[in-house]
Amino acid sequence: MTTPLDSARALLQAEASALAELATRLDGSFTKAVDLIAAHQGKVVLCGVGKSGLIGQKIAATLCSTGTPAIFLHAADAVHGDLGILQAGDPVILISRSGTTAELVRLIPVLRSFKSPIVAIVGNTQSPLATQSDVVLDIGARPEADPLGLVPTTSALLTLALGDALAAGLMTKRGFGPSDFARFHPAGQLGRNLTLTVGEALQPLDRCACAKPGDSLRDTVIAMTRHPHGAACVLAPDGTLAGLITDGDLRRALGRGVDINTARAADIMTVNPVRAHAPMSLGEAARIMEDRPSQISVLPVTDPATQRCLGLIRIHDIYQAGIV
Repeated sequence: MTTPLDSARALLQAEASALAELATRLDGSFTKAVDLIAAHQGKVVLCGVGKSGLIGQKIAATLCSTGTPAIFLHAADAVHGDLGILQAGDPVILISRSGTTAELVRLIPVLRSFKSPIVAIVGNTQSPLATQSDVVLDIGARPEADPLGLVPTTSALLTLALGDALAAGLMTKRGFGPSDFARFHPAGQLGRNLTLTVGEALQPLDRCACAKPGDSLRDTVIAMTRHPHGAACVLAPDGTLAGLITDGDLRRALGRGVDINTARAADIMTVNPVRAHAPMSLGEAARIMEDRPSQISVLPVTDPATQRCLGLIRIHDIYQAGIV
């Protein structure tokens, strides 16, 4: 007897297989669609109804956020006044698994009067939409992955993925980079992580626990209690970073039986620790903390030229900087 878990796994496996096949199906038509959209100075219009319409809205949002102006136009609304949003020559992407959606087929002569190039995302290359479009992007005719084989599952996923692929192709075509992405996301966590620097968000040295290599571990713990940022910067006489002691270092040291009254900071500090530099973006600092086998939550910050210690940056500081 098939269980709900069996159905869920089968669906995901079927969708994964369909995505892998779609990647192999991309060809010159995809390149033509990217070139056609990139060559247009205005916007691209996504059009569909039902589930295809919902997917079209998401594709339009993704294109906008990656440097390609785009809007969604519901096919039913288009013939009731909303065609006013369409400018002559705007490429239009029509989305329909069957390629026979009546509302979209009826739009084609109207779109031709606007001299709009038409790109069809369909699952049937012999359908009316496909045969009357300038570029056809074929998602294939795979069955839907739900237990009944009726619910838009595989087709919706493939259409959504193809929209993401278009965005990726256009990003590459336009040379769209991190600074461009940040420009379109000024108030979001992602955008601020790309534009703000570590130097703008760090805990300055005068607010951090500091110690010299020869300081007692007891005094270092007291300093860390006074400035609870998760670590103490151990400084050489010239202000450069000699090492770092984290809360975790303290716990491990005490677990080994280190005597807090006789040990020195140099006895348990990490020499030449992983660090961030002041000009580094917050996103880069976050990657240093998180893209490693054992994640860390605080980094010392140094001047890249002099290696003088400037303070600490915590993962909390990075997330806090994204709140506006």
